[in-house]
Amino acid sequence: MTIYTARPIEPAVLKQLRDTDDAGRACVPYIDHEGGDPLRCCLRRIRPGERVALVTYAPLRRWAAETSAAPGAYDEQGPVFIHAEECEGPAGAEPYPFTRPGAIRVLRRYSRAGHILGGRLLEFPEAAAEGFDAALDEAFSDPEVALVHVRAVEYGCFQFEVRR
Repeated sequence: MTIYTARPIEPAVLKQLRDTDDAGRACVPYIDHEGGDPLRCCLRRIRPGERVALVTYAPLRRWAAETSAAPGAYDEQGPVFIHAEECEGPAGAEPYPFTRPGAIRVLRRYSRAGHILGGRLLEFPEAAAEGFDAALDEAFSDPEVALVHVRAVEYGCFQFEVRR
């Protein structure tokens, strides 16, 4: 099977989000005393006591700016947790973070133009990485698919991106 790469939010984008997020709001850092929520900067969960921020992020808009795509109405933004200061990135992260058997994610497929090509629900089997590989193989079997966004079903939160 093919192993795909879960992409964190890029360091240059994180630097911008730590100032002003994609909704135009100032970043408001805080200490998370409980931990557990997913960090999109380093693709791991928050550890108790870490300084983090909840910011608005528009992943398709950011990708479109790099590629000259025009997502139009498919552009969406939502909340993501990031470290309040620069971090080490995803060193040693799981191949597909935030997965556990039984968890459900939606995989949304997008074209090079930034238009949605469909999506599918994925309930992780015991072998979560193999289940993810199979779902991504299926998504990228369509030559029109340029990238896949992985989102949590419960809140619709962006988890990470996988590119062709």
